[in-house]
Amino acid sequence: MATRKELFRGLIPLIVGLLVVILVVVALPSALQYVGKASGVPANLIFNYEGVLGKMPEPWRNLGQGGEEPKEMLAPVAAAIKALQPEYIRLDHIYDAFKVVGRTDGKLTYDWTGLDKAVEVILSTGAKPFLSLSYMPDAISTGDMVSPAKDWGEWGQVVQETIEHYSGRSQKNINGVIYEVWNEPDLFGGYKTYGEKNYFDMYTAAARAAGRVRGANQFEIGGPATTGLYQNWEERLIKYVDENNLRMDFLSWHRYSYDLEQYERDAKQARKWAENIPTLVNLKFYVTEWGHNSEVDPGYDGRFGAIHTLAGARAMMGAIDRAILFEIKDGPGAEKYWGRWGILTHEKFGTPEKKPRYYAMQFLNNLGPYRTSVSGEGSWVKSIASTDDQGNLKIMVVNYDPKGAHSESVPMTFENLPKGNFKITRTEFMGSSRTLNVATTSATWKTSEFFTPNSAAVFTVEF
Repeated sequence: MATRKELFRGLIPLIVGLLVVILVVVALPSALQYVGKASGVPANLIFNYEGVLGKMPEPWRNLGQGGEEPKEMLAPVAAAIKALQPEYIRLDHIYDAFKVVGRTDGKLTYDWTGLDKAVEVILSTGAKPFLSLSYMPDAISTGDMVSPAKDWGEWGQVVQETIEHYSGRSQKNINGVIYEVWNEPDLFGGYKTYGEKNYFDMYTAAARAAGRVRGANQFEIGGPATTGLYQNWEERLIKYVDENNLRMDFLSWHRYSYDLEQYERDAKQARKWAENIPTLVNLKFYVTEWGHNSEVDPGYDGRFGAIHTLAGARAMMGAIDRAILFEIKDGPGAEKYWGRWGILTHEKFGTPEKKPRYYAMQFLNNLGPYRTSVSGEGSWVKSIASTDDQGNLKIMVVNYDPKGAHSESVPMTFENLPKGNFKITRTEFMGSSRTLNVATTSATWKTSEFFTPNSAAVFTVEF
């Protein structure tokens, strides 16, 4: 009979074989995936002039302002904002900053003076107001400005009065106002989707209040504007509003990330949660604050934040209905540039100055109104292609690398060109331009363009 030692020796080849199988089946693919991700995929851009996809989606044409000061903040920069042609401007802190709600003889009273001024400035820029219904008025709070209401019915009264004041045809008569229920409830107030501090109580009262509004222009209401996209928030809210027959026009969350793929993953996940609910077939998806870092960061004062903005706009285009860049103006810090989120500096230090992220928004505005097809984007290099009303191509190419190390020579192919003679101009982001006159008998033309780390350019092809 063989000893145990001999039996073990006989099993060694089998054990080694099993380890090799595990390595090949499990470890090796993971290693290859890691190497592939680390090395990345270079771009080989192909633009089809005849591949018109329709109207250009522009989710980036929205701006937000936080409660940096307890007053109207945007009047000093209204002209600069107007030049960016935003569709919406979002405000939070509307109740606590402007002291809208009071109480006299046991009844709720309203003073809209301060908030009206802020809304009038928004309208003067050509944008519409996007009002974050926050934070809790002292008159109805159980504690401070992020505490629950003493009576959610009174919170509903406040929401109804707000909607009727701005959307009511007999009052401010503004069409298309968007109302968002709270701002970052998971952070400001520590709300959850269960228990005593239940966001669902807050949302239910607000949604039912919206349903009681009569004689108003079209408006939207939604939420929850959490600090990120969380299953225990967004998916549960979607199911809750469906089960309780509540109105919800949009689902919202915030996203601060260097990883631009996260924006796309968020959009796919949110749509997946809602896709099997017929009552939410028209649900919109809003990222109501976005940037590369939720904390104060020097990137917001420099070029990096701008390139992130350009690449982030591309990542959300076609995936998100509305993305609100945070924020418009810095608070009054100790220094002019202090890594705050604003695209404009504070007037405390003289005339507000435009930061690179401001110019990024202008850069996006150079695109035409009609989107055309692009294929061959890579891991770092992304592109948006368009045509203008004259039939000229306008193409943005951005090379984004959070490590600031990747440069790339990008092949660019133009297909189905309408004419053999054209002029192509490359305009660098915050830089110079160069023009090349091209004469060809082919409908296809190829070139190669070099991009340094964290750079961008717009190419205009004029026929």
